[in-house]
Amino acid sequence: MANEPIIQAQGLTKRFTVKKKTVEAVTDLTFDVGRGDLVAFLGPNGAGKSTSLRMLTTLIPPTAGTARVVGFDILKRPADVRARIGYVGQLTSGSFAQRVRDELLSQGAFYGMPRTAAAKRADELIESLDLGSFSTRTVQQLSGGQKRRLDIALGLMHAPPLLFLDEPSTGLDPQSRANLWQHILDLREQHGTTVFLTTHYLEEADRYAERVMVMDKGRVIADDTAARLKAELAGDVLTFGFATEADAEHAVAVVQRLTDRVVRREGTDSVVVTAPDGDSLLPDAVRALDAAGIRVARATGVPPTLDDVFLALTGRTLREAGEGEPVEEPETPESAQSATTGAQR
Repeated sequence: MANEPIIQAQGLTKRFTVKKKTVEAVTDLTFDVGRGDLVAFLGPNGAGKSTSLRMLTTLIPPTAGTARVVGFDILKRPADVRARIGYVGQLTSGSFAQRVRDELLSQGAFYGMPRTAAAKRADELIESLDLGSFSTRTVQQLSGGQKRRLDIALGLMHAPPLLFLDEPSTGLDPQSRANLWQHILDLREQHGTTVFLTTHYLEEADRYAERVMVMDKGRVIADDTAARLKAELAGDVLTFGFATEADAEHAVAVVQRLTDRVVRREGTDSVVVTAPDGDSLLPDAVRALDAAGIRVARATGVPPTLDDVFLALTGRTLREAGEGEPVEEPETPESAQSATTGAQR
């Protein structure tokens, strides 16, 4: 079990009936995740991301297909799966009237932890997640960022080897987002925790994830490192500016000889090309233009983003794709709470 992937999904499919019509929220989801990986699962609202996570965490059964999570079949051994994972959904899962430390102790009790072990673990999480300054407050007294940190602590109370995070930093201010990510990175460094998360903050996925999966309309349409996705599907945007329209016209043919990508005019005095090898193409193009007697007035190179990748894959940016999409099955407070309290509840 130690050498096998911590997630093995095979053909996971989920259909819902909405207004007497069948909607396929997830189609043939097949992938493996290695132990200790940090995987970002991207896509617009309605793409199927949260539905996929709820299948993998045994909150809802798949219509077809199956998966093994932490070594156990999600259909045959759901209790064993839940006992070994942490899941933080999009809704706050704490009991509003209970104090933070007591909430952690209750979470330990739900997992069958002895009280002394639960108290020790709660204190460890309070320290590592900087909850000490408000550990005696009730959940309803916490700020949004503090609640999200408590959610993370609840998901980690039983020290799971696998943590699912659904939009963990949504609604947080920049400082809280940075702190939360530092906590996630510390977990991986100290405990080898596998992290599988969804996020709409593409810069987070780009910076932190070792692997990026892009989902659209219920299907995974790309799966690779952020660097390779950007290089192969998007590329650097190079812009060359010239003093005259005639120079820009002549420059198109010169730059085109250096790349198989389309070189296009932009405005009256600029030439633009999107290429995966922008770092080397930019100086080569400037030298070639100079040798051809064409003076370059300005030259810039802008690296691609994951939103550029999504645009290349679908013809839309991720933000555009999120508008007007059908919303996935709504997560209820009951389902969020049952996920974080585990199989014993």
